[in-house]
Formats: sequence, C-alpha cells, structure tokens
Amino acid sequence: MLSTDAAWRRLHEEATAPYRQSGRFGWHFARGKLGRDPAFRGMLERRLVAAHHARVLDIGSGQSLTASLLSVAASMQAQGHWPAGWPATPARIDYTGIELMPKDVARAQAAIGHLEPAPRILCADMCSAPLPACDLVVILDVLHYVDLDAQEGVLRRVREALAPGGRLLLRVGDAASTRGFVISQWVDRTVTRIRGHRVSPTWGRTLAEWTALLQRLGFAVHSIPMSQGTPFANVLLVADLEPAHP
Repeated sequence: MLSTDAAWRRLHEEATAPYRQSGRFGWHFARGKLGRDPAFRGMLERRLVAAHHARVLDIGSGQSLTASLLSVAASMQAQGHWPAGWPATPARIDYTGIELMPKDVARAQAAIGHLEPAPRILCADMCSAPLPACDLVVILDVLHYVDLDAQEGVLRRVREALAPGGRLLLRVGDAASTRGFVISQWVDRTVTRIRGHRVSPTWGRTLAEWTALLQRLGFAVHSIPMSQGTPFANVLLVADLEPAHP
C-alpha cells in the first residue's frame, strides 16, 4: 500500500505524462498546475470525490486535468496501489469538459482523447452550453469571468443537471479578503495573458454571498480554505444536494 505522498507523486507523473502529446507548453502547464494547485490533491485527501460520482462535468475545464487525474486514480485503485486513508474514487468516469478557449480544448483532446470511455471536451460558453446529467460538477476559478446574473444562471443550470445526492465543487475568491482577492485577480490576469487569451473584466462576491446564493438554490454548503502555500483568498465551496428519498 502506498503512502499518501508516494501515491500523489505517482498520480502527478502519470496524470501529466499524456500532456507531452499536447506540446511543450501544455505539458509544462499541466505539471505546474497539478503540482502547485492544492485543489486537485485536496479533492482526494478531503473525500470530496466519491465512488458514485461517475458522471463528471468540468466547467471551465482548461486542459481537462481533472479527467486525467481521475482516470489515473481509477487505474491505481484497480491495481491495489491506493493509500488506505484515501476513499475510492469512481472506477470509470463519464467525463464532459466545457472550455471557452480553443487552444486549451485542443491540448486536452491531444492529451486525453484516448481515454476510455472517451471524454467529451466541448469548446463552448458555460453560460449557454447544454449541461448533461451528472453526479459531480467541478468549477474552479471561472465564474468570476461573468457578471453576477450570469453566475447565478450557470449555478441554476448546474442545480438542474445534478442528480439527487450530487455534489458541486466550486472554487471562488473571497472578495471580503481584500488583499488576497486583489492578488489572485492580478495573477489570474497575468496567467491569462501568458496563455495567449484576452483578459476580461471580473465580478466577485464575498464568501457569505456565495454561500447564500448556493443555499437559495437548494444546496447544503460548507467551505474549505483552498489557498495553501499561496497568497490568494481562494475558498472551495462543497455544495451538496439531498439524495432521493425512497
């Protein structure tokens, strides 16, 4: 049985290796993102992805690292190489990624298009793209790119797409933490330029406002600080729907 650190090193290596097929930039970005962003390891260590979360919708999916990570996790579990302290993740995932940037979609398709079942990676606007029925929705650091009404519209449609007992993992910046929020916005704009994308205006909310919105839509919500090792004000909101009653 692997230790958690050894398991994470293997996950990092195997989940990023396919991105060599997407080009030098895609591979280095994947390695840096998976290695430094605490959300990905946090999903596993904090029991946020369960075995029944088989239908995964990734909004603002970028290079679809979530799909690669969960695919490698399933393979490691099948081989018996999984830390005792980590819960089982889905044995197979039905993955849909929605990403606005064509270059990121192309990199994702080049890297993980071979997975089975074949991932669906759509170049589309999250505000209008059809959302498939799902058990888990992942939205990391993208809702601030649309205005407040559009944010609520996306979340209402997510609520409709999620099955009873489904879960939304939503990472946002807490606008109440002024310094961290400003730093995170500056870094976000800088990375956007480096990736060759146009920098758009952003719209923030406080943690209390995000929580109230999700509760109004019918979610039970708890928050997890998600800025470890960074100067940011990021928070992961874990929003659950009640399971169906017999």
